[in-house]
Amino acid sequence: MGSDRPVFVVGCPRSGTTMLQLMLHAHPRIAIPPETRFLLGAYLDRASFGDLREPANRRGLAEWITNGKTAFGDLGLDPDAVVEEIVTGPPTLGSALGIVFRAYARRFDKPRWGDKRPAYLNNLGPLLRLFPDAQIVNIVRDGRDCVASLGETPWQQGKDVCHAISDWARAMDSSAWARRVLDAQSYHEVRYEHLVADPETELRAICRFLAEEYDPAMAEPARLADVAVPSHKSWHRLTHEPVTTERVGSWRDRLEPWQVTLCEAKLGGRLRELDYPVADERSPWWRGPGRVHHLHYAHVDGPRRTVAARRALTRLRDRMRPAETLAYRPAEPRELLPR
Repeated sequence: MGSDRPVFVVGCPRSGTTMLQLMLHAHPRIAIPPETRFLLGAYLDRASFGDLREPANRRGLAEWITNGKTAFGDLGLDPDAVVEEIVTGPPTLGSALGIVFRAYARRFDKPRWGDKRPAYLNNLGPLLRLFPDAQIVNIVRDGRDCVASLGETPWQQGKDVCHAISDWARAMDSSAWARRVLDAQSYHEVRYEHLVADPETELRAICRFLAEEYDPAMAEPARLADVAVPSHKSWHRLTHEPVTTERVGSWRDRLEPWQVTLCEAKLGGRLRELDYPVADERSPWWRGPGRVHHLHYAHVDGPRRTVAARRALTRLRDRMRPAETLAYRPAEPRELLPR
């Protein structure tokens, strides 16, 4: 039993993606690194790297990955060794990126690799162009808890609650798209609330999806937090503690009443579709302090309503480009460098 398909953990920010990353990283065959933040940037700027059939261009890409404004330094890898492996590897963008993840897996003597980043959920098209056989694990959490948690993160400073609400709405729209389009061998969805309440049952289901044996170590992700979560990411402090249900429904204490009203006014339909309970009666938005935010929400969320149309245009444009210049190809044995 066991597969070599890459594994990608996705979800709305603050849905438990880091906890799930650690759970999968605890598996004896799977390595999931901290957020690398170079995959989407490399895809968007792929034209700037030139024809990757040229070794010099592969070197330029490799140096951008290892020395640019990415999180490569969090992986604990030798940048020079990774650069040389990319230069001698297959001439596709997916292969170059996959080499980095594979090198991280070798660091832990594991055969299977992947990556975790919430932003991948809204970019599944590019992700699957780079890694056509990828397996996606999406973690979904109550939108009100996500909104409450997002409001406490450093990257949300300067943004109002409308941005957090819109983030969850967009993530759920992408989740709905994935459920419609991807097959059961490529996409698996897990609820945060179920995962923290009964880790073993949910992790066994994930392992069946991944064609892997369940390992009890997966239910104790805190043991790996010091290894797989960079210390400077203080907002992930709870990953150093045992899995708990204490944060389930904590929005009731963390959000102001008007924020709850605004959340349910904007997210109520999606929450109900996902079987999250929503109050039938609340004060109308125009009677509370949230009325200004209610009007502002249209300005924040409006451009994001075009995601479906933009995704269709992207797919059409991508069909006109040769996929073989992008897709990951495993390196031949002679192309691999020693660890």
